[in-house]
Amino acid sequence: MPQRARVRSFYHVPMETQVDLLQSPTDHGGRSSGGRGLGRWQEVRRHLGGMRQRSLPLDTGDGNETDMRASALFEIVPQEAKVERETRRSVASRRTPRHRVELGDAFDLLRTLSKGSVDLVITSPPYWGHRTYSQEHNWHVLKEWESQGNSSATPPSYDWYRKNGGVLGLEPLPDWFTYHLAEIFDAAHSCLKPGGSMWINLGDTYFARWSSIRLNGRQGLGDNPRERRRTPMGGYRQEKQLLLIPSRFAIAMQERRWILRNDLIWYKPNVPPRPERDRMRLSHEHFFHFVKRAKIGRPKYYYDLDKVEPRATDVVTCNVRAGQDGHSATFPNDLIRPRIESSCPPRGTVVDPFCGTGRALVMALKTGRKAVGFDVVPDYVEAARRACDALIVADAEP
Repeated sequence: MPQRARVRSFYHVPMETQVDLLQSPTDHGGRSSGGRGLGRWQEVRRHLGGMRQRSLPLDTGDGNETDMRASALFEIVPQEAKVERETRRSVASRRTPRHRVELGDAFDLLRTLSKGSVDLVITSPPYWGHRTYSQEHNWHVLKEWESQGNSSATPPSYDWYRKNGGVLGLEPLPDWFTYHLAEIFDAAHSCLKPGGSMWINLGDTYFARWSSIRLNGRQGLGDNPRERRRTPMGGYRQEKQLLLIPSRFAIAMQERRWILRNDLIWYKPNVPPRPERDRMRLSHEHFFHFVKRAKIGRPKYYYDLDKVEPRATDVVTCNVRAGQDGHSATFPNDLIRPRIESSCPPRGTVVDPFCGTGRALVMALKTGRKAVGFDVVPDYVEAARRACDALIVADAEP
């Protein structure tokens, strides 16, 4: 007598049941992961068992016919445990959100991420003294700090600075900025996996006792409104001095026990002209690669050298790209794709704590990673969400 078996498909279960399954994961024994309740998978069995079966003959090659139902997913009932495992994995991969973008300060939000949940932090924070990004800043914060009996040579904590109206990147002194930046990125130490990486893009600034800070737009271009401020001179802070802020930041991170693996130089061949006639144009920025210090021995971390640029040198050439959604300092895709693919494993998690309009997040999603972004500017957060959502919708279309 020919062997007969029925084939059941998860995709014939009502959508609301599929969603409930994702919200209440169970093992294939029908119990919830916490050991409570009957389990939603038994409801799937009952639902499928009550459906009318439309059968197709299938020649198994041994003279027997197996009765199978036309379905998007074929599995034989004796393999029901495998059906449940594979179905749960397939649906979860399509229904589980692969990205989220939150409004808030990276200093706070990095601490909300689960311990050891992040494979890669990649970002470009505000540069010192370049622009306000339309945020309200307390231009008297240095006087307030000194009025409390403190020395300007001793930076306040970032928490004190922001609670007193300070904005990151607008610190009255460059030493304050590098101190705060290292403090913020140190907050990522817990969420970053032991084998994770951190890529930080940072540009330099020339010192001027009276500086011009734009609300938005690229430095030195356009007719955007500017804020004039006076910065105290002293020590290395001298007129026309290149401040070496990226290097000072990198050393501050090293002092916090981070390991610097590369100081990648991003050469920008299409930098705009400058009016100065007594120096050459700045045409590069720094992209620092940090990893966590090992408790014992040398650091070990994920890295795929085959995914970086040809020749695998620490100087890469990439044109500056146009801004997006009011943000003038966005990442070029050609610059960040090799960083993501080389330093984050497939299906890993990428975090950009200063995500702007979401260029790094979109690239993470395009390369099969999950993406998390933070920013303090509401318009940028909305733009990043739209960009990520549009990509997900496009990927879902047949």
